Parts: sequence; C-alpha cells; structure tokens
Amino acid sequence: MSLTGFRINPAADVAPKALLAAFANVVTPHLSDNMARSTGIVGLTRYNQRGKLVGTALTVKCRPGDNLMIYKALTQMQPGHVLVVDGGGEPHNALVGELIKLHAQQHGCVGFVVDGAIRDVAAFEDFPCYARSVVHRGPYKDGPGELNVPVCVGGQIVNPGDIVVGDEDGVVTFALDEAEQLLALAEKHRAKEDAIQAEIATGRREQKWIEQILAAKNLVA
Repeated sequence: MSLTGFRINPAADVAPKALLAAFANVVTPHLSDNMARSTGIVGLTRYNQRGKLVGTALTVKCRPGDNLMIYKALTQMQPGHVLVVDGGGEPHNALVGELIKLHAQQHGCVGFVVDGAIRDVAAFEDFPCYARSVVHRGPYKDGPGELNVPVCVGGQIVNPGDIVVGDEDGVVTFALDEAEQLLALAEKHRAKEDAIQAEIATGRREQKWIEQILAAKNLVA
C-alpha cells in the first residue's frame, strides 16, 4: 500500500458528455453566486485568449518545482480530463510547458489548472490554462508526489472527479453529484439577470432591482 506523499491512484471517470456540454454556456459568476460566493479557485491567471474550460479533474500533487508526477498523470489522461495541479504556488520552476500541453491535448485533455508556474506561454493561446505565474526555468523530475488525491489549488480543495468550469472570470470546481442542481440554479440566475438587463434598457432611473437591495437595508427615502 502506498503511503501519503507518494500515492498513485487511478483517475476518476470522466463525467457524461451531455452533462459537461450543459455547462458550456454557463458563466462562472452564476455558479459561484450559487455556491455562497465563498468558494472557488482564486489567484490564478488565465493564459489562453479564447476557449471555455469544462471537464473532469485529474488531480496531481507535486513537490514544488518538480513535475515527475505530472508525467505519470499523462499516462492516465482520458478525453474530458482537466489536469489540476497543486504545485504549492512555487514561481521559480515551470511545471508544464508546450510539450506536456501537446501530448495531453492529443489524448483528450481539455485544459490545465496549475497552482504553480508554466512556461512556453504562447502555446496556450487557444488551450484553456490557468496558472499562478510564468517563468522560463524548467522543472526537476525527482518526486515525490501524489496522483488522484484531494489537492488544494488557489485556496480551493479539488477532489478527483470534480467538475471544473473556467472562463475569463476564473475557475470554479464542484462535486459531480452537485452538478444538476447547480445547472438549474445557474439557469434561474441567468433568467433573473436577463430581466434586470431588460429593466436597465428602459432607461428609467427608478429600478426595482436597485430599490429591493436598498429597501432590505432601510436605505429607501
């Protein structure tokens, strides 16, 4: 039995394609607002210029500056997986670059979320990638590390098999068994904001959505 610090577990199954596709048009703020506005990954930068990230987490915990276990993760990659890496936020050695990106992409990986540094940043223009920083220096390959265990990325615990959704506003993750409920809540949220936008378009200074907020705090004259 492997011990904590060097565990290698099998990858979680990828979520059903229809479920993942349903999140393609859901923006992360609508998900975050329905998760108490206190959860989700923070502090990472989006390095792709286009493309929505939706997939299933394949998690990796690396020794800071060392990407040996990412190489092992590549052997488990299945279409629909997102490589989610806890690299301890280390800025001095890149954990992934163009070669790893190309190989992962060929085997169906849909994006990277890395709490650490990347390099070859131009290669990520059209491939979803969120990371802590960029640096030219490469990684070491000595280990240890862990594969498919709970990891902490940008202050968020991510479990193997979690759903990962990323866009220009950031990244959120949640358990597969919460996905259907979150979809329904996000749709209600979108409809509510559509109604507010329609009210704004009237040009009236008096707006119900503003008055409701102010009234709740006794700020209506």
